[in-house]
Amino acid sequence: MTRERTLSREVSATQIPSGDRHALPAGTSIQIHQTLGGSYTVQTDHGLFRIDGKDGDAFGEQAADHTVDAATLADGAPDPAAVWDQLRKVYDPEIPVNIVDLGLVYSMDVERQPDNAFKVNVAMTLTAPGCGMGPAIAEDAKGKILLVPGVADADVRITWDPPWNQSMISEEGKMRLGLV
Repeated sequence: MTRERTLSREVSATQIPSGDRHALPAGTSIQIHQTLGGSYTVQTDHGLFRIDGKDGDAFGEQAADHTVDAATLADGAPDPAAVWDQLRKVYDPEIPVNIVDLGLVYSMDVERQPDNAFKVNVAMTLTAPGCGMGPAIAEDAKGKILLVPGVADADVRITWDPPWNQSMISEEGKMRLGLV
């Protein structure tokens, strides 16, 4: 169900599918298409955008709380479970299943940098090589990972090896998509 709203203030938004950041000015008319993972997929006269949930108040929605309740490990490293939880909050704007349950995330590792800060590296794919959503999804994943305590940097890399197929979808994802 699409809901029409008007922005009461300027908000920063990610253009879909390019992943470029833009300022949407106050007074912009939007149509809300999807509200999953703490963000909003909206249509404007200038295209499709993803607005972070913290800016929901700019169009009459409850602002999302993005704090991550996770402690760092004994050595100060981010808790990998918290990183996976954050990745489960990332959605393709066209599919109502998170990227983990879709089987798009191939690997996630935490590495200590020379300055003793921690970087999270993620390798993921998309449902099809021609999918233009890659930059927007990768940017959303990176932003959510950076919210995890102990994460100083994140790199989300798109790969096509191995190619994605429907057998990679989790049982929960298959149920959500009506595939079982």
